[in-house]
Formats: sequence, C-alpha cells, structure tokens
Amino acid sequence: MKDEQNNIISALGVAMTFDVSLEIERRLNFLKDYVRSSGSKALVLGISGGVDSLTAGLMSQRAIRSMRESGYDAQFFAVRLPYGTQADEQDAQKCLSVINPDRIVTIDIKAATDAMMEAVNVDAKDLLSGPRHHFHLGNIKARQRMIAQYALAGSSKGLVIGTDHAAEALMGFYTKFGDGAADVLPLSGLNKRRVRSVAQKLGAPDDLVFKTPTADLESDAPLKPDEDVYGVTYDEIDDFLEGKTVSPSAHHKITAAYRASAHKRALPVVPIEIA
Repeated sequence: MKDEQNNIISALGVAMTFDVSLEIERRLNFLKDYVRSSGSKALVLGISGGVDSLTAGLMSQRAIRSMRESGYDAQFFAVRLPYGTQADEQDAQKCLSVINPDRIVTIDIKAATDAMMEAVNVDAKDLLSGPRHHFHLGNIKARQRMIAQYALAGSSKGLVIGTDHAAEALMGFYTKFGDGAADVLPLSGLNKRRVRSVAQKLGAPDDLVFKTPTADLESDAPLKPDEDVYGVTYDEIDDFLEGKTVSPSAHHKITAAYRASAHKRALPVVPIEIA
C-alpha cells in the first residue's frame, strides 16, 4: 500500500516539504519565464468563485504586473463563464475584486451549451437522457467554457491558465478536454491545503480561501460539495499526498479513483511501434 502511495505522490509531483513563500516565488518565476519564452502577450483564466481559480488568478495577475514593470507588454484576462445565473455569483464577483484583473470578460455559456445538447439529442437522445442527463450536460458546460477561453487566448496571443492541482488530479475530478484543458498549470503539484496556504499568503480573505469546494456543473445539484462526490475528505486526500497514513477505507477510495481516472492524465493513446 505504501509503495503505491509513494508512486502516486511522485507521479503527481508533490514535494515532501513546503515553504509557501518559496513556492510562490518559484511559480511566479515559472509563469513569467514561460510567457516570455513563448512570446505570449496575455494570460486567460476562468474565475468560478472557488479558491483554485482565485489562487491561480492572484498568481497570474501578480506575474503579469511584474512583467510590465520590467517593460514586457502583457495583460491578464479574468473570464466569468456562467451558465445563466450562477448560484454563487456573489463569491465569483468577490474573487474578481480581490484579484483586480486587467480586464474582466463575461461570457454566458448557456445558449451554446443548450444548443449543443439539443443538437446531440436529435439522433442520440437515448444516450444522454436518463439519470445521468445532468452529468453529461455538466461536461458540455465545462467544454464550452474552455472553447470560450481559447477564443480569447487566440485573439490576444494568450495562454489559457488551468486550475488543476494534485488533489483534483489524484481524484480525476475534472472534465477531460474541459476544465482539464489548459496551456499552463501554475498550481500543479499542490494539494488543497497548500493551495489555500498560497491563497492566504497572496492576501485572499478566509471566507473565500476556506469556502466549501464545489464543481457546480450538474444543474440538478448546484453547489454539491466535492467531498460528497469523492466519499473522502480533502484532509484525507491531502494527508495521502503528503505521505501520511490514512484509513484503509480512504486509501482504497483514493487509489481506486486514481486508477479509474488514469486516462485523464495521459496523452491520447497510439499504436505501439513494432520493431
């Protein structure tokens, strides 16, 4: 059991020690170096109202401002991507006020999402209807959001920032080619408590830092806590990623989720060349 845990920790790039100030500096330098080396002129990030996008947004805006101070012309776009009216819109707006981005763009994805679902239903309604209808609709929402962000990035010579981190990567808790798609992942290798630590250090208020994490994708269960889906807590996930001992039940659920979601963390499979 311990060997598998250690292998997962290594695969997800989780460090055994953590200094929040050094980690912020390292990741800001990474962002700035990558923007320069790629010749990009913008960073684009969807802001949901949760701590992950808040943290990535604070890092992105800080990196861009630092680059402008040194003479590099770049900007940060914070993008609101509601599906109609978002249940926690107030939190999303508060995140924007904390980040203070260069530009805020709002794109309502409801019309595009509903149109895609309607188009698929013409010949395949039997596949998407039933008890998992809202699950499939949620995946379409996530992919429409990424379409919008790449439209902005493409028009501004920008890079799309993703919010995936080690805890979500471990559990496979994201939509493949939806919120799992991005050019840069500044939170990679951090577990949830370390993401929160970074957010606090960057000046985020506690009510946003410690807000109950939700995906808010399934319309029939808005703001459903991530932990209810996992069947384990973020504390258990974070302990696992820090090499600590968790209960046998939590260990089983975590490793089972990691194995089942392997395809999300892999490049598309190709035929093996035979010599």
